[in-house]
Amino acid sequence: MTAKIYVIHENEEWTEPLRKELEALGHPFETWHLDQGMIDLTKEPPQGIFYNRMSASSHTREHRYAPEFTGAVLDWLEAYGRIVLNTSRALKLEVSKVAQYTALESFEIETPKTMAAVGKKHIIDASEAFNDAPFITKHNRAGKGLGVQLFENTDALKKYVEGPDFEEPIDGITLLQQYIQSPDSTITRCEFIGGRFFYAVEVDTSEGFELCPADVCQIGDAFCPTTAQPKEKFKIIENFDDPIIHKYEAFLLANDIHFAGIEFIRDASGNLFTYDVNTNTNYNPDAERKAGKYGMKEIAKVLGELYVEHYS
Repeated sequence: MTAKIYVIHENEEWTEPLRKELEALGHPFETWHLDQGMIDLTKEPPQGIFYNRMSASSHTREHRYAPEFTGAVLDWLEAYGRIVLNTSRALKLEVSKVAQYTALESFEIETPKTMAAVGKKHIIDASEAFNDAPFITKHNRAGKGLGVQLFENTDALKKYVEGPDFEEPIDGITLLQQYIQSPDSTITRCEFIGGRFFYAVEVDTSEGFELCPADVCQIGDAFCPTTAQPKEKFKIIENFDDPIIHKYEAFLLANDIHFAGIEFIRDASGNLFTYDVNTNTNYNPDAERKAGKYGMKEIAKVLGELYVEHYS
């Protein structure tokens, strides 16, 4: 069987831009949509380069067990020594912000103060750690800003948690996090390809945090950048240079993450807080067109170079 480049995913729309770039390179490739399927553990996996693009938000597209199945497939591939980009360790961080924050802090990368809780009583109790300062909630397994809400105090949270609109996280773990206010309502997302910094993009969050950089979005709301916007929501920053880049690259290397977007926010005093690692990164086509930089093209290039190195 001819070795191929394999793209592991659960979202055809998000994968289409990469498919086009791989087709342009001419290397044999195949996509594995892992919302369902089976593996025969008595047989060896095929030869090839395997790129994991599984998303933490797969359950919002009715692919509830796609991350778990992907984890099983990655274990199988890694047991046979296959070349995997964004390994099972990367998947663990993709589906758990608790895992992200503990890993980031081990590299002296500051994250917002965070409490993790299961059960409504414990969620309410956890909010007391913020001493009546504003805080946000979010889901541990998230993506697309799932569960992100701002609360001024414990009483406001209690009304939400005990009310009909409470949103149960898919893994049961609710995070309560220190609210970091950006003076200009922006966050910065640093994109890494092949473990190296590629570019940084400024993102306007004034309308909310359900942000989807992809050309085709499944959020279905006004926050999707593929709809007409009066204000530029995604803008690639020219000549971005910050010491945090080196810490991020060391963090990615240690955690077997080859492709990722890492997001941070600065407060009014200029303090930088890192709050998200997305190993299923997408790119905004308008921002890339204006900057002349193309993430999927670079990913395809890295995959192609590995394929040539090992199988040509």
